[in-house]
Amino acid sequence: MRSLLTAAAISLAFTLFLTPVFLRLFRSWGWGQVIRTPENVHNPSHGEKRGTPTMGGTIFIAGTILGYLVGCFAGNNPPTISGWLVIWMMVGFGVVGFIDDYMKLRQQRSLGLSGWPKVVGQILVTVPFGIVALNFPNEGGEAPASPYVSVFRDIPVLNFMTFGVILGWILYLIWISVIGVAASNAVNLTDGLDGLAAGAGIFVVGALSIIAFWQFNQVCTSDTLVPSLQPACYNTRDPFDLAIISASFIGALVGFLWWNAPKANVFMGDVGSMSIGGVIAAMSILTRTELLLVLIAGVYVIGPGSVILQRIYFKLTKGKRLFLMSPFHHHLEMRGWAEITIVVRMWIIAGMLAVAGVGLFYVEWLSRA
Repeated sequence: MRSLLTAAAISLAFTLFLTPVFLRLFRSWGWGQVIRTPENVHNPSHGEKRGTPTMGGTIFIAGTILGYLVGCFAGNNPPTISGWLVIWMMVGFGVVGFIDDYMKLRQQRSLGLSGWPKVVGQILVTVPFGIVALNFPNEGGEAPASPYVSVFRDIPVLNFMTFGVILGWILYLIWISVIGVAASNAVNLTDGLDGLAAGAGIFVVGALSIIAFWQFNQVCTSDTLVPSLQPACYNTRDPFDLAIISASFIGALVGFLWWNAPKANVFMGDVGSMSIGGVIAAMSILTRTELLLVLIAGVYVIGPGSVILQRIYFKLTKGKRLFLMSPFHHHLEMRGWAEITIVVRMWIIAGMLAVAGVGLFYVEWLSRA
């Protein structure tokens, strides 16, 4: 418990108290938000945000790493491969986002990396993650990830390796890549209003942290579980370390949100939104809750879902629009909703979905126990 509290406290203090220092650096480097012209036309208030320091995701990435390392060693819980894998996804996706942000700043346009180069970069991060995660088993033979599709735990009949080693590995890496790319881009699309993505991320990663801690308390070891609870135990590798890294990430987001909430003093940029997606994807894979993530992170499904529906409806009706503007939070802006109202209500939705996901996870455990 000391590791959890220390990790969260250090990362919180880092982002809460040092963000103003980073903002002075960002201003001196010219890291100011670029707003595209069409967006100004439809959302005049967004024009006021031009020049606000951006790429603030670098702040909570650094805070997370510092908090995690200090928390691990303060509680005598050395970092594990599972924790490093989460950091790999956070930093790797953050680098892709950083390149995207830097191109926008360099060209003074709101368009950085185009779609496919961005996806390729995300896959280049996700594939090594998948390879390492399925290797390096511990003394009990448990690797950080598994070749199964999972909901609350691995589904025995959905094992990629039943198709053979080569095809199994290909299918597994495709599955892992889909999760990583989908999570990263979903958060990226949701990051359109002050504090929206960061606040929702606190609830989503918080739910995954609770799941990891519960798995730690119910880990499958014969010497710590009573026989009646053995069918309900979890084979998760390094669940306590996953709880530590997620606690550190939550602390960093909370401190950052102090400066990112409406009206924002700093934007996280693509470096921030993509890193949040990386953490969410990694945590769901390593806690074996991949399909449950659709519910837990449901608030991040609304944005890309509305974009997809908008495009389908546009093509089917030959030019008509389902929403005034997509993603959905911009539709609400066009309907006259205040930005703070949209953000807070989306936070409420994120909290309810996260609680519902954890509740279902617990009900599944009760059914086995």
